[in-house]
Amino acid sequence: MTSLAAPPAPRMVGRTVGREVRSGVHWGVSHGLPTLFLRRAAGRGDLQARLIRVGSMGTDEVFDLIEEIRASGPLYRSRIGYVATSHAAVRQVLTSDDFRTGFPADEGLLGRISRWAAPTTLHPVAPPSLLVTEPPDHTRYRKLVTRVFTMRAVERLRERTEEIAADLLDGLADRADRPVDLVQAYCAVLPVTVIAEILGVPEHERARVLEFGQAAAPSLDLGLGYGRYRSVNRALARFDAWLGDHLEHLRRHPGDDLLSQLVTVQEDGQGLSETELRATAGLVLAAGFETTVNLLGNGIALLHDHPDERARVTADPALWPNVVEEALRLDPPVLLTGRMAVRDTVLAGQEVRAGSMVTAILGGANRDREVFADPLRFDVGRANARDHIAFSAGRHHCLGAQLARMEGEVGLRAIWQRYPDLRLEPGARRRETRILRGFESLPATLRP
Repeated sequence: MTSLAAPPAPRMVGRTVGREVRSGVHWGVSHGLPTLFLRRAAGRGDLQARLIRVGSMGTDEVFDLIEEIRASGPLYRSRIGYVATSHAAVRQVLTSDDFRTGFPADEGLLGRISRWAAPTTLHPVAPPSLLVTEPPDHTRYRKLVTRVFTMRAVERLRERTEEIAADLLDGLADRADRPVDLVQAYCAVLPVTVIAEILGVPEHERARVLEFGQAAAPSLDLGLGYGRYRSVNRALARFDAWLGDHLEHLRRHPGDDLLSQLVTVQEDGQGLSETELRATAGLVLAAGFETTVNLLGNGIALLHDHPDERARVTADPALWPNVVEEALRLDPPVLLTGRMAVRDTVLAGQEVRAGSMVTAILGGANRDREVFADPLRFDVGRANARDHIAFSAGRHHCLGAQLARMEGEVGLRAIWQRYPDLRLEPGARRRETRILRGFESLPATLRP
């Protein structure tokens, strides 16, 4: 006799339908409507709309569009808002109290609808994330985590990072004569291992953390298709659940890592709420390796494509720290960021009204001829390479900048010293993300 499974309870069905409805509404407000607007604006020649759409294709055409925007002046007025490409204007947007994180759509009817329909899991561009909070909350969150990223703390990690890089390259020795994807085998594994050790993540969990980070990377973007939106939210939900379990484990078995310290402070009543703790821990964990993956991949590609510059640093290893700065300048891991004007102000000689959005093109500021001579040239000896704004500026300057610099220097030096004849193979693929810029796949033969 065949047994039939009991049908789902009406209440469970109702909750599922409710979640699906909210998901569709949130996607429509946050991505669907903006996508339609961008498509129309791009069709009418709006350069910012074209930049956003081209950015999702993962091609170098994005830099051609940035230069086209720059040609119109230091501040481009689009149908969306303003676009700053000059070094001075971008720095002003990032450091001035006239601008803050957030979007005009956060207010009004669409904002209320978006908040009602938003997923309940944490999101990197939703409060209380450090990316979108402002003082005094931002100051409090940041103060609790800065001590692990000081220059002194990072330098103590250098020897361990060198060991990790050497172990990874040792593991590739048997595959050195056939193509290997450097992103999956090296660029991603090195920084995720380092940040996992800092944050007390067990070795058997690190592959999951890497998977979460890669799946959730598009969450920073605008204009996601519904399928991508759903997959990103599923990844964020899984990451949120895993993070809750990990924090609970650290409560029972605290170590000397940063998260254990944050949990201890929380329990003393002096630190973060549970939601704030999850948001801060999740962002530090993901941001602690995602952008460094891009830095390593972009740096490897630049050195490969410029053998004369590679020969310079081989002859003078003291140039390795500057190689990192020049890679960050010319091909930054984060292409752009956005701010909203909180009051009427003047930017690059133009009036900007309160509530206006300004997109700061980090990749444009880093190629400003007023600051960098021959800015499109990769020059490992560039004297002012460190004047780039790849790590943002002001109160939202990247917490992990020193860690990323150290990992970039160690990681690039190690792979080129071990495999000086490394050859990139056809099939490299850029990430299809508008804000983060890096390689999704970078096939190479280490010993041709």
